[in-house]
Amino acid sequence: MPSLSERADQLDAADPLAAKRAEFDLDPEMSYLDGNSLGAPPKGVAARLAEVIGHQWARRLIRSWDEGWWTAPERVGDRVAPLVGAAPGQVVVGDSTSVNLFKALVAACRIADGRDEVLVDAETFPTDGYIADGAARLTGHRVRRVPVAALGEAVSERTAVVLVNHVDYRTGALRELPLLTAAAHERGALVLADLCHSVGALPIELDALGVDFAVGCTYKFLNGGPGSPAFLYVPSKWQEEFDQPLAGWVGHRDPFAMEPGYRGAAGVRKGMAGTPDILSMLALDAALDVWDGVRIGQVREKGLALGEFAFACVDELAPGVEVLTPRGPARGNQVSLAFDGAREVTRALADRAVLGDFRPPDVLRLGLAPLYVRYTDVLRAVRELRSCRT
Repeated sequence: MPSLSERADQLDAADPLAAKRAEFDLDPEMSYLDGNSLGAPPKGVAARLAEVIGHQWARRLIRSWDEGWWTAPERVGDRVAPLVGAAPGQVVVGDSTSVNLFKALVAACRIADGRDEVLVDAETFPTDGYIADGAARLTGHRVRRVPVAALGEAVSERTAVVLVNHVDYRTGALRELPLLTAAAHERGALVLADLCHSVGALPIELDALGVDFAVGCTYKFLNGGPGSPAFLYVPSKWQEEFDQPLAGWVGHRDPFAMEPGYRGAAGVRKGMAGTPDILSMLALDAALDVWDGVRIGQVREKGLALGEFAFACVDELAPGVEVLTPRGPARGNQVSLAFDGAREVTRALADRAVLGDFRPPDVLRLGLAPLYVRYTDVLRAVRELRSCRT
């Protein structure tokens, strides 16, 4: 049987996505395994921002709003749409994930009139729980936290909306979004999906599944940059009824009429609130160029293969380390490892130019972004992990 080093070299040589790594500005001496927190910068972003700042802002000034800035939230949203299985006109980019989550959650509660409960998976990313609690206080709903395996059965005639993370941020476990959506709809409830750890990592079919609302960030596997604007998915079937609570001027039907009362825009633009962050928006627009010629199925296939290789490396080189991530296909693109001293080891790995990240109380996460992570990066990370623990 080939050694791990031989396997890594063979897999890298046969990788159909290998050429994509050259499109990223990565330190060649570093193994970057934290794309599930912050994606690496595509090389085209710096040049695009230089043009935006040096020409669109410095030379065209206010005219640039009419020359592409004003429509950027919908235009960039339409570029994200294929990555989440959405038809054009149903995704808008702007604000943060937390803000968009609040909009969608309140709007869902208003649509599901007469139901007073929000179901949240008990292992949710903390901000989702915070937002759910805040939205519930404003709308008169109660939040009920349920283990994710029991979410479908927990839906009742009182449930307005089920809020679920598509991929668990801590373990990387993939949730059964199709089954959960079907169970919620069967009982008359809506589904709001948080796609932060799945968009750009695996195929998502929001339209086909009938998911009611979805949100997600763009700075992880979409490589939009730190704090890049999030996206909001509002399918056509709900756009007219979508009554979001942050009725800002950009979402107005005629923003420059300066009317005292609010009239929501037609279509998904109603999901906007305040003035979009153009620099971050257009950095994201440039970052999305790396997806040209890439099929999400290829990304999924490599992500699963990277994970299988990581499991093999841990089993052989780091016995005693607990693998929290499911070993089958029911996972996203990260491998989470639990062991005593994980915080200190994560820091020591960074000193050795291997970047993962730590999550309390004892978890090291290795993000496997298929567009630029190599099998040799995975092997190096586990070797250094073993060295740091001995």
